[in-house]
Amino acid sequence: MMTPSRFFVLGCAFVAISGCAAMESPSSAERAKGDTGLDAKAPLFPSALFSGQAEQFEAWHCRPANQHLVTAVDGDVLRLWSLHGAWRLPQAIVASGARYQDGEISFWNRGEQALVETPRGQLKCELAARREASTREEHPGVMFRGQGNEPGWTVELAHDAPELTLSTDYGENVETLPYMVSVMDNDAGRVVLENADADDFFRVRIEAGACFDGMSGHPFPARVTLTIDGEQYSGCGQGIAPSA
Repeated sequence: MMTPSRFFVLGCAFVAISGCAAMESPSSAERAKGDTGLDAKAPLFPSALFSGQAEQFEAWHCRPANQHLVTAVDGDVLRLWSLHGAWRLPQAIVASGARYQDGEISFWNRGEQALVETPRGQLKCELAARREASTREEHPGVMFRGQGNEPGWTVELAHDAPELTLSTDYGENVETLPYMVSVMDNDAGRVVLENADADDFFRVRIEAGACFDGMSGHPFPARVTLTIDGEQYSGCGQGIAPSA
């Protein structure tokens, strides 16, 4: 099980510079509605939950303090997730490898090694795992998908209506339910969904940040917490944009 530790050096630096290196404002295709509540259409989620045009996610184990990062190369921009949020780093010109930098934070990738520089110091990172980004071909009609283990569960949000499909107990229980948006914070990449029917309460909390599947160690750009039937489950997830 690859459980990310709290950041000691990099985490503090990310918090300090988040204002200058934060994920960009959502595009028109990903920007969330300002109003909460029920609507005939599905809300549009923060871009920090998506891979953009990147085809895969990479997990990095960094020293010191066993810190972990997730990255995705989106054209000439590196999407970077830590435990504290998400950033976009434009590509910089270097003699070797691929370097991405925004202000005082940079990520220099040389094959399966990387160097992260922040105002607080450096991190030496090694590639730990890769995962192909989920697509609409694999999950038709799904705008966001979260998953967890022990017991296995998934949550899939429809792209065209404020509905989600919950699968719990390793697929033994499957139901499609309406939801309403109680929190939509584009800057933080945070979304909270709750049931539209108070008789069957559930809550899905989604936050942009490095996440690793508890069994496979595969990297994801979002942490997902599902609360249902008085129980709380933790897992990972990814926004799934329409194919280009």
